[in-house]
Amino acid sequence: MREEKQLLLDEIKEKIEESAGFVALNYQNFTAAKARAFRDKMAEVGGEFEVVRKRVFIKAAESVGIQIDTKTLSGHVGIVFAHEEATPVVKEAVKFGEDNDKAVTVLGGHIEGVVCTAEDVEALAKLPGIQEMRALILATLEAPMAQTVQIFQAVLASVLYCAEERSKKEAQK
Repeated sequence: MREEKQLLLDEIKEKIEESAGFVALNYQNFTAAKARAFRDKMAEVGGEFEVVRKRVFIKAAESVGIQIDTKTLSGHVGIVFAHEEATPVVKEAVKFGEDNDKAVTVLGGHIEGVVCTAEDVEALAKLPGIQEMRALILATLEAPMAQTVQIFQAVLASVLYCAEERSKKEAQK
């Protein structure tokens, strides 16, 4: 039995080391259908959901230098590991909990090398994603140029409008 626990510990330790971050979740009222839907959502955004014993998870985290506050880990604990980028995984996990009557609630996490509280993780989930941020930056850079072009177009259009009105008046004479 001890050998099996060591294998499990090594597996969780490896996942922690290879992941871009992880989020610890408490799952309640988790039916098989909700669990499958949650795992599918996490896979879509580059995450993986694992149900892990608390003691094994805490030992694995401590073995890689991450200090977990054991008081925050209450109830049934599951861990979502982000394989590439943690932000979309965090956003989707929080959204899934909100959409499914708090079937999952955030307990904390480790993102980009920083241990985060549940409040930190939920605040991160509310921030715009990388694509949205890029779009906002481009819109900010593009707006003055677009406004300048609109002003030039308005000036040219007014000159043409004046010339057209002038030719109409001369034709009426």
